[in-house]
Amino acid sequence: MRDTHDKALRQHILFLLKGGGAHVKLDEIVSGIPAKLRGKKPAGMPHSPWMLLEHMRIAQWDILDFSRDPKHISPDFPGGYWPRAEAPPSTAAWNKSVRNFRKDLKAMQALIANPRTDLFARIPWGDGQTILREALLAADHNAYHMGQLVDVRRLLDAWPEE
Repeated sequence: MRDTHDKALRQHILFLLKGGGAHVKLDEIVSGIPAKLRGKKPAGMPHSPWMLLEHMRIAQWDILDFSRDPKHISPDFPGGYWPRAEAPPSTAAWNKSVRNFRKDLKAMQALIANPRTDLFARIPWGDGQTILREALLAADHNAYHMGQLVDVRRLLDAWPEE
């Protein structure tokens, strides 16, 4: 019974991390944003698509690296979690950010999928965190900011009509 519950829990977490259910997936959000709009902040919104993408990448990397590496040092909060510029310096920088986001997301998924990962054990270098808590934090944080990215695209008139 314990193995059945463990497997089911891992599947639920992976479903969240992959953008399951009512969530729009990252590739659906970032594909089709014209390069000229990646650095634009819509009226009344504090962030551009680039700022949100980079923030998600940095935060997810931080959560993942903290979960795996006792020597990990998080960026300064909050400034270290946001890019300095509103626009990506190049299309290559945008693409690299998307690739690195995907790579770290897959690494978090692999950590959760590994049956040797104790989801409930406290991370020894943390202050009460568990891998389960960190994975849920990553999924929740990603979903929140992906929703913002959809809103920003809509306000920039760069979201496909439904």
